[in-house]
Amino acid sequence: MNDSYSPEALHEAYQHVWFVVARSQDIDVPQPAQLLGTRLVVFRDSDGQARVLDRRCIHRGADLAAGTVRGDGLQCPYHGWEFDGATGVCSHIPALRDGVRIPPKARVGSYPVIERFGHVWTCLGEPVFDLPDPPEIADLTLDWRAATPIPAKCGFMAAVENFRDMAHFPFVHAESMGEVNPVVADLDVQRDGREVRASFFYEQVAGSDFSDTGDSWMHYHTYAPGIATILYDFGPEIGKRYLVDFPSPVSHDECVIFWAVATDKDFTGGTVEEVLAIETKVFDEDTPILEGLDPKEVPLANQVQEVSCAADVYTLNYRSATKYVVQEIRKARSAVPAEPVSARA
Repeated sequence: MNDSYSPEALHEAYQHVWFVVARSQDIDVPQPAQLLGTRLVVFRDSDGQARVLDRRCIHRGADLAAGTVRGDGLQCPYHGWEFDGATGVCSHIPALRDGVRIPPKARVGSYPVIERFGHVWTCLGEPVFDLPDPPEIADLTLDWRAATPIPAKCGFMAAVENFRDMAHFPFVHAESMGEVNPVVADLDVQRDGREVRASFFYEQVAGSDFSDTGDSWMHYHTYAPGIATILYDFGPEIGKRYLVDFPSPVSHDECVIFWAVATDKDFTGGTVEEVLAIETKVFDEDTPILEGLDPKEVPLANQVQEVSCAADVYTLNYRSATKYVVQEIRKARSAVPAEPVSARA
């Protein structure tokens, strides 16, 4: 086994990657989340700013996801301690008389936040890569819908690979996609660092809800390790729609598949709600297959034997891009000066 990509090594590296922890539309009420084994609470403060804090109250361990938003922070449901949403510092303890000092260690972990694609993203450590703005949609005016998140008993990389895999269409998606040709056309896959791209022409399948809009070019774009997109281009008369997939690791072998769809303002192939319904059928067909995988996560460390073929070229490039990300994170972290011992005490 290659220890450079063992589950433990990946867990450490992925502390420095942006992942989704909630849909933006859900956080007016505090939401529980778990990312890489860390229990979090996601909420929107009184100014409308999305916040992410550790979920465990530092006082007596109560669940802050059951708390109440108070101004810029969150109030614990047990003893009413209030924690600032930006810093995690305790700002008020109701049991203390005026003037009594709040203990300096009264704080919970706080994390950076970006809202994009209708979702809340965070990073447990110092992010090494920026959260991307895909250039292929820069000139589009998109109407977004965030889909219902899908808890899945598989690793998040396995979910990303599934989203990139074309060879499974006629077998997993026979009901939603119809009789798709099982032969995968030769793909011109291009990889640049953590980005992987490919395009292929998807011919309409008679009687299929998935392709009843017509033929389309499907432009695949992945940002390893966890962002995968498809831009569907149906030509000038119909227009474009967009699909994004960003599974989030609850643990090494469990994830929540967050995803969203969007239609361009000139798209005539159906409403965004209709597109969401079609893609939901596809995701629902994938989940049982993903949960039956052995192992549950992509074996980047060669823990088990796998045999690939020419049709897996995109998958293999995704794995190379993911290894590139891990290597770049290690380089960046090794260049960070160690904190003085006194600062960590």
